[in-house]
Amino acid sequence: MPQRSWKEHRIASHSYIYIQNEKQADTLKEDLGQASRIALDCEAAGFHRYSDRLCLVQITTDSATYVLDALGFNVSPLLRPSLEHPDVQVNMHGSDFDLVLLGRDLGIRLSALFDTQIAAALLGRESLGLASLLKDYQGIGLSKKYQRADWAMRPLTEGMLEYAAADTQYLNTLSDQMHSELRARGRESWLVEECRALEESSSAVQHSEKIDPVSRVKGARELTPRQLTALRKALQWRDQLARENDKALFRIIGDGPLLEAVVVNPLHTRELFDIKGFPKGLARNKGSDLVRIFESVAQVPESELQSYPSRPRARSRRSSPETEALLEALKLVRNALSEKLGIAKGTLLSNAVLSRVARTNPQDLSSLAEVEGMRRWKIEVVGDSLLEVIHRG
Repeated sequence: MPQRSWKEHRIASHSYIYIQNEKQADTLKEDLGQASRIALDCEAAGFHRYSDRLCLVQITTDSATYVLDALGFNVSPLLRPSLEHPDVQVNMHGSDFDLVLLGRDLGIRLSALFDTQIAAALLGRESLGLASLLKDYQGIGLSKKYQRADWAMRPLTEGMLEYAAADTQYLNTLSDQMHSELRARGRESWLVEECRALEESSSAVQHSEKIDPVSRVKGARELTPRQLTALRKALQWRDQLARENDKALFRIIGDGPLLEAVVVNPLHTRELFDIKGFPKGLARNKGSDLVRIFESVAQVPESELQSYPSRPRARSRRSSPETEALLEALKLVRNALSEKLGIAKGTLLSNAVLSRVARTNPQDLSSLAEVEGMRRWKIEVVGDSLLEVIHRG
């Protein structure tokens, strides 16, 4: 066995191994090479930092639990062979954002995901959180002490490391328990299909339209065009400060105090000190920059001022009365079946998917399968009933 430092011996005694560099990863590399299943979780810096970069990766095999410092070294070559192997089951909980992080920061795309949150929904569990599931299935209580910790800080405290490790230490056993229950109820294939869909969606390139930042600020709609122009520039100023200091936007200054500063339109930095919630240090060190921004906006010609962004026009016409009536009839069928199956209505078929069914009006199962959001298991469970409603209409 590779020699570990004193620090590693001490931490390993707390049932996990903290790996801070590639030289300490030999044991994990050997472990991963033999693993047929892996529990995985990630911690990012998004709440406290400007960037939501990946900070920690927690791994539990059948042998041990490891916490990897993703800021300390490149963990991708170590993890990719196992995480991307189709025969290695990767157990996660609520993996949506973690899958995006793994793809964006490490270039890793999972191919054998088992998400216990999805499993819980398909089993009709009322509470889908990991803490609730572990308490129900294993009688284990998870701490929430470090739920909003700054995972980009270094060094991490022992308490933070223990908290991070706990997110995967019990996950393999939980997945086994839920897998057995899914199989007993004939829903194993449901989970496989939902997880594959999640893997595919996380791999898709997301193209989002550019959004005017003032539309995210509560109360901005009431501002004049000149005030809105000042707010846009103030938001850019805050964004630059957040980027330079790697801090979350709200840790520079909240939307409310910044909006108030725009309305006050101070002529001197001392006026910023009177605004409730405006950080004193920010007013003292950077307030003069903000005042100059407001002064420059005062000189902008009226013709160059921008109003509040208008709402985009709907691209499609309002549904016809016949389509609306069909949608309501489809909902009744969906609701009855979800109650019979003991799962949430949205888990069986969301209203958005039902709306697409009503608009496309499919006449057979193959046409129904082409509707976005329909899965094979959903067609098997509810397809004939939906078509019966459509044909009856």
